[in-house]
Amino acid sequence: MEHGQICKACQGTGMLADDEGWQYKCRICNGDGLYNSADVRPSEILDVDETNRILD
Repeated sequence: MEHGQICKACQGTGMLADDEGWQYKCRICNGDGLYNSADVRPSEILDVDETNRILD
């Protein structure tokens, strides 16, 4: 059984950055850097501001 693959969204770093350089935890791998198909979560609608930045 495979334990996980390197997340393609963050290239295994667990962090992403927007176009202004703001860094945030990768929502695909939940900041682990590894993607496991068993951990797939349903899609969710996120709150964003007028420049499409995620509001936490």
